[in-house]
Amino acid sequence: MIKGDSMEKKVLIVDDEERIIQSMTGVLEDEGFRVVTARSGEEAIGVFQKEEPDVTLLDIWMPGMDGMEVLKRLKWISPDSQVIMISGHATISTAMTAVKLGALDFIEKPLSLDVLLMTVRRALDRQNELEKVKGSEETVSQDLPWAAPASCLLQEAVLQSKESPKGKGASLLSQRTIKRSMVLYGTGLHSGMKTGLLLQPLPPNSGILFGNISSDEVVPAHLDYVQTTDLATSLKKGRAIAKTIEHLMAVLHAYRVTNLMVKMIEEIPIMDGSALEFCKMIEEAGIEEQEERVDELVIDRRLEIVQKNKSLVIEPSDVFSVHYFLDYPPPIGQQTMDFVMEGEEVFKAQVAPARTFGFLKDVEMLERMGLGEGGRLHNFILVDDERIVNTELRFPDEFVRHKVLDLIGDLYLLNRPVRGRVVARLTGHTENIELLKKIREAISKG
Repeated sequence: MIKGDSMEKKVLIVDDEERIIQSMTGVLEDEGFRVVTARSGEEAIGVFQKEEPDVTLLDIWMPGMDGMEVLKRLKWISPDSQVIMISGHATISTAMTAVKLGALDFIEKPLSLDVLLMTVRRALDRQNELEKVKGSEETVSQDLPWAAPASCLLQEAVLQSKESPKGKGASLLSQRTIKRSMVLYGTGLHSGMKTGLLLQPLPPNSGILFGNISSDEVVPAHLDYVQTTDLATSLKKGRAIAKTIEHLMAVLHAYRVTNLMVKMIEEIPIMDGSALEFCKMIEEAGIEEQEERVDELVIDRRLEIVQKNKSLVIEPSDVFSVHYFLDYPPPIGQQTMDFVMEGEEVFKAQVAPARTFGFLKDVEMLERMGLGEGGRLHNFILVDDERIVNTELRFPDEFVRHKVLDLIGDLYLLNRPVRGRVVARLTGHTENIELLKKIREAISKG
């Protein structure tokens, strides 16, 4: 957005902290926005009706009428109004409630000025889209005996990534984030804790960051911060912890999201044991292509990890693909999968639905270790010596598909889409991370 456009746009700031109001006012006015303010919920409603702002920045925690109640009233007055909630003490529950009540987005204090401006501009873009839709509806209703429902007109097409040029040279792809914040409830597989996700857009060159919902500390989704690969891949930096990240990371890899804040309470929720809910979450948020570029991680030589009967190889290829061989005792047996990353839809159909699995004989041991508390009959495949105990398989080879899912997630811990052919035999998280280290070493040597 250029300042000439900003001058015609009005932003209402609602907050009981004078310091916050002054800080945001200064930033927005410097960008050419007109700013009006309110210091209580009651005052906000009056200012909103009088000024009719294009965007409202609304603090949740205020004395008297809190931000949630103000949000309800503003959306009643103007259902299409663009309201961005602000909080210094956010919870997953709070974010979920705000989004359900109609808030466009949810940002946290202390405010990042880049995130603030990006979110305001996104709100203005959404407002422009709504106005175009209304204009289209009016034209259709005048010209035709029927009018298309608004829900059809409002569907946003997910931007498709540009086709990567073939060959060994690195290709520059657009960086990506999501169009709006999203929230999701769930339970941690290993902790058993009620948890959830708050996904927030980030500016270019931010990377994927994991943070606790109640803390300012974050850990980047990067190889350097892998803490453990026992049972799942987990990250740690300072007090910031992110456990069981591989399913979400696989989705971000497949949808090529490069900039994202992921807020949760230590562990990513297991959902139904697969990555499908994360796919739906990203699609509902929408993908936003950004002007800055990211280098595709192009494999230009064969690299290999061999440990006894396990092996993991990556070699040059025109596309990203995985060949995985799995061998467990019955009832699983030997399974093989060949997967080519031909786009989000292929990933969503072939890999994302595959659930995590475990063996009945291991459950008692995991419980003694305080792990597996969230693994209930509905969110993973339980296997004993003869049969599948608790569910019907989604695919005859669901087990090997889940191994491919985990591998795709772990291989995104250099925060760059991969182009190469992976051949895996009996490997897991530990070998995936060792291969990433070897890839980074090869890059540093040139």
